[in-house]
Amino acid sequence: MHRLNLARLARFDVRSWYATLGLAALMIALQLLGTVEREFLPYDRSAILADGEYARLVSAHFYHYDFAHLAWNLAGLALVAWLFAAEFSTRGWAVILLASAAVVDLGFLVLEPQLEWYVGFSGVLHGLAAAGLVAWLMRTRDTITAIVAAVYWVFVELDTWINLEPLLDRRVPGAGIVATIAVITVVGFLASNFATRWIFAGIE
Repeated sequence: MHRLNLARLARFDVRSWYATLGLAALMIALQLLGTVEREFLPYDRSAILADGEYARLVSAHFYHYDFAHLAWNLAGLALVAWLFAAEFSTRGWAVILLASAAVVDLGFLVLEPQLEWYVGFSGVLHGLAAAGLVAWLMRTRDTITAIVAAVYWVFVELDTWINLEPLLDRRVPGAGIVATIAVITVVGFLASNFATRWIFAGIE
């Protein structure tokens, strides 16, 4: 049984990485834009609420403070893809990504009124990881799943109170709390029978 679990961790399917590679390419491309173009990408509370620049609610998640910040989040994305990519269809991952981004945005606007500026994929990445763990817990409740879930939950709790991104120069107050809310929301979404039937890979 344990050999089977370890094999599950070691599996690799190139086809399940297509969306991940495309997402990584998008983030790298945005990072390579000129200074003028990049000014319109970050979450800027004043620009969003006063000037109606709502596109920032999307672009902020895919743009990063610098290349070190980008590398940190790409490493996290690769880890999530390695562990969980095959658990959902491309359509399912798109739903999870959009839901996570929307909840993080709502959390910033409502719960973090003092937060004026933000960039990075971290909040959405929490939602993606939580969704993958939910898929494991719903399908296979074994030792490996329990260990990974426990390690991830400890990471989320620590990131709520301290900065676990040492390469990022600017600490975002409350970002970990908002990311945790995103995790809880995505878990609740996945718990519905409709979501389970519609987005799990291999389930018609």
